[in-house]
Amino acid sequence: MSRCVIIGGANIKDYDYIKSQLNGDDFNIFCDSGLKHLRSLEITAHLIVGDFDSHTNPQLSIETIVLPCEKDDTDTVFAVKEGIKRGFDEFLLIGVVGERFDHTFGNISILLYLDTQGKRGSIIDDYSHITVVSQEPVLVEDSYEFFSLLNISGVAKGVTVENAKYPLKDAEITCDYQYGISNEVIKGKSSRIEIKEGKLLLVKIRKI
Repeated sequence: MSRCVIIGGANIKDYDYIKSQLNGDDFNIFCDSGLKHLRSLEITAHLIVGDFDSHTNPQLSIETIVLPCEKDDTDTVFAVKEGIKRGFDEFLLIGVVGERFDHTFGNISILLYLDTQGKRGSIIDDYSHITVVSQEPVLVEDSYEFFSLLNISGVAKGVTVENAKYPLKDAEITCDYQYGISNEVIKGKSSRIEIKEGKLLLVKIRKI
């Protein structure tokens, strides 16, 4: 099945890079002010959702779900849940990391939600690629300049990082001591990350 792409309203500078990460068979959901990216991304909108408090409803001949302004779920969270309802297993979020820290943190937490639901989720912005490491080992290629492992949920135990400048073996990372920042893959190799218990955010910083 194709991938579900959620487009939020945070600013995008490097449209060429973002477009290079998109596929022609993606199912694209635009969230409210994410519609400002429609022309620059040069992709088809398959669904529009939002309360339209930050962007006018364009009244296009595209399926549109109008949400109330007062609700528990943000437009982005609603879009993700809608994508799950429609049977998607893989999600890519763009335009969701920006100047509003509260929205950014909430959107990053969506990755944990997707992982809990047994779905694959990632976020890309102009500088980074963010995913969750939990039950399955993950590889990081040396094409990235740096990578960080951050804990925003409970305690991650049995953390092992191989083929990196700062390796770890059966380590523990807690929310109140983030020492897994700015690691580097050994040139010519791929770093392998494994966690026995818990979840970590993997932030891969691209070379620009």
